[in-house]
Amino acid sequence: MNVYVESNFVLEVALVQEQHASCERLLTLCEDGDIQIIVPAYSIVEPYETLLRRQLDRKRLKEALDRELQQLSRTAGYAQQLNGFQASTALLLDSAAEEIKRLEDLRSRLLACGTVIALDASILSEAIRHQAKHGLSAQDAIVYASVLSHLGSKGVPQSCFLNRDTDFDDPDVVDELTASRCKLIPRFDSGLSYVSSQLSST
Repeated sequence: MNVYVESNFVLEVALVQEQHASCERLLTLCEDGDIQIIVPAYSIVEPYETLLRRQLDRKRLKEALDRELQQLSRTAGYAQQLNGFQASTALLLDSAAEEIKRLEDLRSRLLACGTVIALDASILSEAIRHQAKHGLSAQDAIVYASVLSHLGSKGVPQSCFLNRDTDFDDPDVVDELTASRCKLIPRFDSGLSYVSSQLSST
């Protein structure tokens, strides 16, 4: 069974968000050879931009907080109260570094067990059409065009497309995916339940 995922799947694991356990289970199923996880190349790269922006924002916030704490420490009576805050500001950078490390680990796992849909001129051309047709963002249109391109390959089995992006939850998008024997599932835990039920019925 083919399971298509996109950037939010990658971020769910890297940021250890509420449905990360379901994503981890799907990755294990892929590593065990029970399913095939397929991800557009764009969705491997885009999360890096997101996390690097977060890291830069946290660095700026830490620097601003450190300046304020330094000023406060000069005021008699505040120095003792500020003892724990230095560790708190350091956590801003430490957490960002941990997120990028988890992202790199996940990338390695996906490249080892999954399939990456290469981004080429035909997909970019189709993305422009889907952007206009469905009102998708440029990023979502690239992901959607990538998935449809792969679904158009010969011999693609029953599939599902898992995401947390409500922009894909459009009747025309659902119909196009259904016509290609692909079910749109807007939650990763629901996706895991669906995949598990399909595996148990075979």
